Amino acid sequence: MLQLIDVITSYGATEVLHRISLEVGEGELVTLLGSNGAGKTTTLRVISGLHKLHQGQVKLGGVNLENRPPDDIVRMGIAHVPEGRRIFPGLTVRENLELGTVAWRKRGDRFDQDLERVYRLFPVLRTRDQQLGWSMSGGEQQMVAIGRALMARPKVLLLDEPSLGLSPLLVDQVFAALEEIKRQGTTILLVEQNAAMALEIADRGYVLSGGTIVLEDTAGRLSTNPEVKAAYLGG
Repeated sequence: MLQLIDVITSYGATEVLHRISLEVGEGELVTLLGSNGAGKTTTLRVISGLHKLHQGQVKLGGVNLENRPPDDIVRMGIAHVPEGRRIFPGLTVRENLELGTVAWRKRGDRFDQDLERVYRLFPVLRTRDQQLGWSMSGGEQQMVAIGRALMARPKVLLLDEPSLGLSPLLVDQVFAALEEIKRQGTTILLVEQNAAMALEIADRGYVLSGGTIVLEDTAGRLSTNPEVKAAYLGG
């Protein structure tokens, strides 16, 4: 479904991704692990067209995404939930969700169905749909951000640190929703600081270090790998 092939990118003169290659199969949930500054967020930004690809290829379903603007990439089937949630100030929960449909104006006949899907995943949003999004708790804002991405009906959902700053209870709710989204057929690439929980729900994982993929394996084997345990799982 999603492929990165020998991807190189830079910030100014500094190369930050060094020929990284990874793939996410249709219906898979794959996690990308690594320390701060390893290049995880940059990888997602390259995929979604928010950061320039200098060399290599990014493919969705075999189609090269090179030089396509972010709105085209959304229309093709990739939705990105950025770190920090980025809820639009001054807009209600429902208005934030409606913005997820902007790329799909011609599919308005399914808007109610899409909205109901989000409300079933996150019931609290149904009761708060007229509340200003920025006034919600951090966990509820994360639900809005994920819901907004789902309104675009993505084939691939990119998530950047969805548990960051959330209470343990809300982390559990968000991860349960990710499992349900995967069960419904959406392919997911997950960047997550909580490596233990990410590996618990993932099919496979990659470890990124210094802008290079240094390890790839099934989630089960990564969770028992001594190096991974020492670096990301507290020993």
